[in-house]
Amino acid sequence: MNLTHFNEDGRAHMVEVSHKEDTRRTATARGRIKMNSETIKRIKEGLIEKGDVLAVAQIGGIMGAKKTSDLIPMCHNIFLTGADIRFSILAEAIEVEAEVKTVGKTGVEMEALTAVSLACLTIYDMCKAIDKDMVIDNIRLIKKTGGKSGDYMRKEGKVLSINRSDKKGVIKEPIGSGLFIEDYGLENDAHSGNWHRQVSLLAIESFDKMENQGIEGLVPGVFAENITTEGIVLYELPVGTRLRIGETIQEVTQIGKACHTGCAISQKVGKCVMPKEGIFTKVIKGGVIKEGDTIEVI
Repeated sequence: MNLTHFNEDGRAHMVEVSHKEDTRRTATARGRIKMNSETIKRIKEGLIEKGDVLAVAQIGGIMGAKKTSDLIPMCHNIFLTGADIRFSILAEAIEVEAEVKTVGKTGVEMEALTAVSLACLTIYDMCKAIDKDMVIDNIRLIKKTGGKSGDYMRKEGKVLSINRSDKKGVIKEPIGSGLFIEDYGLENDAHSGNWHRQVSLLAIESFDKMENQGIEGLVPGVFAENITTEGIVLYELPVGTRLRIGETIQEVTQIGKACHTGCAISQKVGKCVMPKEGIFTKVIKGGVIKEGDTIEVI
């Protein structure tokens, strides 16, 4: 691999990019700051003495994006055309997402990652008087567009939960691990069978969207998904994509589906994200999947 950040003497330098064409470029990064539930409660109720935590963190994140070239030694000065910070408040963490845009000769991945980092650090600074046990983690690039290298989307995620039910139209219960049978689906699950929607998957990031609309108490299986995931944008995977999940290999067969009405799921969650953001797969190679297993696009 050619490391372009070194000159002919083996010393670091800023890469020359004047020969590159200007293109539209975007980058999205995410991260998380974990904290105790009482801290979350005080943030939501506006009871942090330093002020509105997320409003200040939003400014901190945007300032971080703008100042990236001052913080990272070999980063180019980039004219940003846009920067946005979004927050998802969970039971014991705040998820931070940054989206940064430019039209130029080099990408904005570092700006997006720096924005997430500064937003998380700002939250820590605002709340450290009451919660010094906060942990910032899982800061990563989710996707980027533009440039010679083309588009990128993170191709690795994690299994948070395996969920099963013995009849359709009901909430599924977490089971820790499950046997997924070739060309059938999850053993003893009502939705398994010799058809194209053998396994359903939904990301925890989609849960966050519902919680941001005021729906509380969402747990894995509530949307009747067999596998609850984290860290991979499921609904952007094309039909035909193959995934290695635990010991299995599965193929994406459908993105979303028409929503049932009147089932236990709709009564529990109201407006459902599953029809737009859930995906369905067939089991190409069977095996066991357990909580914590890796999901990899192959």
